[in-house]
Amino acid sequence: QVQLVESGGGLVQAGGSLRLSCAASGSLFSINVMGWYRQAPGKRRTLVASMTRSGSTNYADSVKGRFTISRDNAKNTVYLQMNSLNSEDTAVYYCYALKISDYWGQGTQVTVSS
Repeated sequence: QVQLVESGGGLVQAGGSLRLSCAASGSLFSINVMGWYRQAPGKRRTLVASMTRSGSTNYADSVKGRFTISRDNAKNTVYLQMNSLNSEDTAVYYCYALKISDYWGQGTQVTVSS
């Protein structure tokens, strides 16, 4: 089992920045991918960014150049640095980890005011 706890969400003005954190605990062996999804009201959950165990990254087109995913292996934590936020970034952001099964955090709300 893997437990994921997100933090760092909140209210920010358009053009501002936030950094989300995802602390992982439990059976972390053989996690292949970690990353972030988001879900806006009335919309499906979509991928924002991911990072493989080898460090390869993948971003949604809508966040390329603005968001950066990173990790601190010593802290078992994955981060999502979000810059130049706009109203379309408003959503609940979920951390996930993929082994044989996928694991999800409880989500953290990000609200961007215009």
